[in-house]
Amino acid sequence: MYVIAGATGNTGGRIASNLLAAGKEVTVVGRSVEKLQTWANTGAKMAAGDLQDVTFMTEILKGAEAAYLLIPPNFASEDFRDYQLRTADALTSAVKASGLKKVVILSSVGAHLAEDSGVILGLHYFEQSLKLIEGLDVLALRAGFFMQNFLGNIGLIRAMNIHGGFPIQGDLPFGMIHVNDIGDYAAQRLLSLDFSGFSYQNLTGERVLTLQEATTVLGNAIGKPDLPWVCFPYDQALEGMKQAGLTASLAGLYIEFCKAMNEGRLQSDFQPDENSRTTTSIEAFAQEFAAVWNS
Repeated sequence: MYVIAGATGNTGGRIASNLLAAGKEVTVVGRSVEKLQTWANTGAKMAAGDLQDVTFMTEILKGAEAAYLLIPPNFASEDFRDYQLRTADALTSAVKASGLKKVVILSSVGAHLAEDSGVILGLHYFEQSLKLIEGLDVLALRAGFFMQNFLGNIGLIRAMNIHGGFPIQGDLPFGMIHVNDIGDYAAQRLLSLDFSGFSYQNLTGERVLTLQEATTVLGNAIGKPDLPWVCFPYDQALEGMKQAGLTASLAGLYIEFCKAMNEGRLQSDFQPDENSRTTTSIEAFAQEFAAVWNS
């Protein structure tokens, strides 16, 4: 039996579907019964509860062959770092108490950094916490920038005819990945269970891109071939994020993340290999982007 957290999200749902298609017994975990109803007729067992509830998660994980765990986004948190650490502590405690032997977690590029990485630092803490559990095999998926993040910039493009938001330099190359590819890769590794001890895998997408290169592809897809990527100054980006509804805590951590990217620290431990590349190109994602643009 496999336990999949975040089953109502992008990666968790994809993983659960792949495992069910492979004939595996799956328990999907989400915050509420209502949100899990889409799984009602799939053969999956549904478990509604809070990932920070150690008792709940311990019972769910008992007897599982493996699990997929993550720290879900919580954009309303007034102290996002504290939210990440509390979730990591709860999940680590549940894993240890349950006797689980294998776990795949969603992490991020930059999770090797022990300081000044913004929203990534909580994932570093999660990795290190699980690493201390004796007898536990951990695979951390250090994914690149989610292509789906670009969907949040459609309003800015409509209003100002520019693409921006994250204050990352437009000529900086880094990995951009479709969330489905993360789910597919995680499912593959959960089915094979071919990892031991602590290991991590960088997942960088179909190819490394700059934000301006990605913007040009997206712009072409929506009839704006000259669409520019604009890297706002950090202070302006911070205020823009808060005006868009992000808490001051989360906005500040995003700025710290962007600084680490621009300074080259976030990718300082990047070690590409034959498994780093995934299949979905920015051109393929651009068709999804255009569909939302035109909806």
